[in-house]
Amino acid sequence: MNKTRDDHLALVREYTKNESLVRHMISVEAAVRAYARKFGEDEAVWGAVGLLHDFDYERWPNPPDHPLQGSAILKELGYSDEIIYAIKSHADYLTDCPRVSRLDKTLYACDELCGFITASALVRPGRLDGLDAKSVKKKLKQASFAANVKREDITRGAADLGVELDEHINFCIEAMKPIASELGLLPLPPESA
Repeated sequence: MNKTRDDHLALVREYTKNESLVRHMISVEAAVRAYARKFGEDEAVWGAVGLLHDFDYERWPNPPDHPLQGSAILKELGYSDEIIYAIKSHADYLTDCPRVSRLDKTLYACDELCGFITASALVRPGRLDGLDAKSVKKKLKQASFAANVKREDITRGAADLGVELDEHINFCIEAMKPIASELGLLPLPPESA
C-alpha cells in the first residue's frame, strides 16, 4: 500500500464534516492498530481499515450504501482488496462478506465498543482516566444510555475475536488513552473555588 495515514485522514475529512464521527474513526483506528501490534500484523494496513471504515457514512448512511459507496471509492483510489473487504465485513447486512480474517473480526469487535467507550467517558469528569471494564459494563446494562449502540455487537465482536469481554474493553480503553486529546477525552480541569 503506497498511501499514508495522512492520505487516509484527508479522505476521511473530505467525506466527513461531523467531528464526532471523525473522532470515532480515529478511536477505532487506535484500537485496531493496538491489536495489530499485539497480533504481530501490519499496523499500517490495520490502521487504514480502522480509520476508513466509516468515511462514507455521513454521505450514505443507509444500508447497503454504507459501506458499498465507500468501497467503490476505495477501489477507484487503488486500496487493496484486503482493506476493502475488511471494511465491507463490518456491515452485518452484507451477507456476502462474512468476517473471516482476524482483521475483519478485529474491526467489528472494536467499532461499536469504541463508540460506547467514548460515550461512557464523556459522562465522567476524568473521561478515559479511571475508566475500566467494570464501569463500561455497568453502562452497557442501562438500555437508555447510548441507546443506538447495539450491545449484542459488542459481546459478539469480542467472542468472535476470541477475547474475554473485560479484557477487550480494557484493551480498547488503553489504546485510546494516548490520543485522548485528539478524541476530546482529556480529563476536565478541576473546578476552581
